[in-house]
Amino acid sequence: MPESFSLPVVFWEKQRRRPITASPFCFIIKTMKLDKKLKLKIQKMVEVDMKMRKRADQGKAFDFSVDKNNTKELKAIIKKYGWPTIDLVGKKASWGAWLLVQHADHDKKFQKKCLKIIESVWKKNKASVSRANIAFLKDRTLVSQKKKQLFGTQFYINKKGEMTPRPIQKLKTLDKRRKEFGLTPFKDYLDAAKRYKPKRVKG
Repeated sequence: MPESFSLPVVFWEKQRRRPITASPFCFIIKTMKLDKKLKLKIQKMVEVDMKMRKRADQGKAFDFSVDKNNTKELKAIIKKYGWPTIDLVGKKASWGAWLLVQHADHDKKFQKKCLKIIESVWKKNKASVSRANIAFLKDRTLVSQKKKQLFGTQFYINKKGEMTPRPIQKLKTLDKRRKEFGLTPFKDYLDAAKRYKPKRVKG
């Protein structure tokens, strides 16, 4: 099966809707103190990830060791702190932790585990993680199991070099599901995908 892609950050981050308003009962959850050291560590890991992928998009070799090293580090972080939530590391680093999981295709068991963790965290405190991240990771894990995705976030590059969506469940209600998870209409995301022309074939 061809490698799975979701659009790179510069494309799909602009396609996201405004965050879903948090539940008024979120005050029940004890607020954590921002861990600046952990925040910077995750952001550095993401920086390494994105630099490598940018080089790969320019036609250079894809460095799989970056994903493996980041996954190893992230596992240690989760074991010690739990999921890096927004209140623990800030929006950017919490999003970054999700991105590193999204790129951990070499460890599908870890991706599925993190999906369960993120879903559980979101149910307890809807302001603690981005629900859009759940949609992307859910699709990633479904595709890895050769199942149809729910939100239309995952693509592959066909023989013509075009970004092509993986099979999607229940197309008639696709945009409804996307809206519920803070994503724009599928047509907008598809149009962005058509403008993306990577030289790499993996990652």
